Amino acid sequence: MKKTIFTKLFFAFLFIISLLSTLILLYTFNTIRSHYIQNLTNNLQNIGTALLLKVSPLFGESRFDELDGLVKQLGSRIETRITVIDREGIVVADSEEDPAMMENHKFRPEVLQVLQGEVGTSLRFSTTVREEMLYVALPVERQGETGAVLRVSLFLRDINRLLGSLTRNILYCALIIALVSLLGAFVFSRDLSKPIHELNVASHRLAAGDFTARVFLRNRDGELKDLGDSFNAMVEKIRELFTELSLKKDQLNSIISSIQEGLLVFDKNGTIVLSNESFKKIIQESAIEGKYYWEVVRVPQFGELIKKVTEEGKSYVAEELQLQDKFFICSVTFLGFREETVVILYDITEMKHVEKIKKDFVVNVSHELRTPLTAIKGFVETLEESVDEENRHYVDIIRRNTDRLVNIVKDLLVLSELEERGTTLELEAVDLGEMVERIARLFDSRMKEKHIRQLVEIEEAIPPVRVDTFKLEQALINLIDNAVKYTEQGTIAILVKAKDNRVMIEIRDTGIGIPEEHIPRIFERFYVVDKSRSKRLGGTGLGLSIVKHIVLLHNGTMQVTSTPSQGTVFSIMLPINPS
Repeated sequence: MKKTIFTKLFFAFLFIISLLSTLILLYTFNTIRSHYIQNLTNNLQNIGTALLLKVSPLFGESRFDELDGLVKQLGSRIETRITVIDREGIVVADSEEDPAMMENHKFRPEVLQVLQGEVGTSLRFSTTVREEMLYVALPVERQGETGAVLRVSLFLRDINRLLGSLTRNILYCALIIALVSLLGAFVFSRDLSKPIHELNVASHRLAAGDFTARVFLRNRDGELKDLGDSFNAMVEKIRELFTELSLKKDQLNSIISSIQEGLLVFDKNGTIVLSNESFKKIIQESAIEGKYYWEVVRVPQFGELIKKVTEEGKSYVAEELQLQDKFFICSVTFLGFREETVVILYDITEMKHVEKIKKDFVVNVSHELRTPLTAIKGFVETLEESVDEENRHYVDIIRRNTDRLVNIVKDLLVLSELEERGTTLELEAVDLGEMVERIARLFDSRMKEKHIRQLVEIEEAIPPVRVDTFKLEQALINLIDNAVKYTEQGTIAILVKAKDNRVMIEIRDTGIGIPEEHIPRIFERFYVVDKSRSKRLGGTGLGLSIVKHIVLLHNGTMQVTSTPSQGTVFSIMLPINPS
């Protein structure tokens, strides 16, 4: 059973009052009893001193029979027992019993005290009369010495009767005081606990969501009234904050519901705490809150992406993902301060469809163009043998543009093949140093024509690297060809070295360089920095796109740094084993 504050206070007061009443009663009883017995002892001593005037002469003359008669006569008059005992403890006179029948009293406490030169007092049970008695003993001197002991005593039955009556009166008074105190404690406890009870009830109403709960402590002053006013002010403030939070929550829910992209939020344990309708439509489930994200999205790539973000603590990562025959850009953000992860799915299915249409169109057009271009090139080569000098200029223009179109078609077909999903590599262990030297020799004559110095540096102990030889050669040829095209003088350096379980290939030139604003776009299809120069040099604008796709197929990375008029550096990082 739950104890209320009223019960605790009341029983605390009850315990204190009971304890104090008991202690006071015991102390009062013992004090009065001790005081009363002390007074009786003094009275008995006075009686004994008066009796000595009559007892001493008779005892000195050994008139024991007269002495016994005297004490019996006096004892009955003053209602006090009188006993005379000689030094050997023999009773020679007693007001209640026959002295000859009484036992030796030498070792009674009060007798021993007198024999030792003190006034003897004792409160004990008498074996002779079988009652509790108070004894006072005085010396009876004989020739300057203690010749006998005069003992006077009283029965305690009267004392106990008086003390019993006194005790009852004290107990009645104590009970009355205790009852009055308990009544006061009851009133005080109820008066104190009532406002606290009201506060408790109001707090429970507030906890249950009732913001109309108020505490009205009438006729109250001091801390309790201040507490009640503070509680009411707190409730009003909480109501305002709750209303504001409810509005913001409704606004947030409306915003989340209106987002077309799929939204998913889960905590550090992987438990889903929030999602919107768009996400539920994507995964085709309605009740997902409280589940683990891997129970909802059963795609290994998604789990690997989440693992990478949470383990590395990255704030933002985006990758392409396929779910339910649709394509999405999956962006994952880790909220470190809340230890939650936010996932947003952007539907790019239509974009992928349009992209596929464009790719198919390019491939189809490329295939369709290849046949007539081959025919045109054949006829142009035939015309070159028979055309006169006056018209040869026009034939050269036709041949040069035909070659450019043929190269564009070839590059488009290569790029389409590289971009095709599921493209596989024919991997084999290759000595990259030997491959680079072999490719560099292909450009010896062109570099000598332009007076460009070629520098090939290959670090020793380069481990064999598993690559697709044909595709990697194609990428390196494109990069070195661009370096030769756009370098008029200076040096082209090709460096190969191992670094962190990877192999790095760097191609440096001292050519015209690339402006910084163009670097992010140089890997796009048909993007050229200087269109007039590219057209003059026969560039298709597809070479760097092909290089990028080949490097990505090998799970490699590529970086470009360039300074206009000073040169460009292309760096390729390839894993030793791309699988």
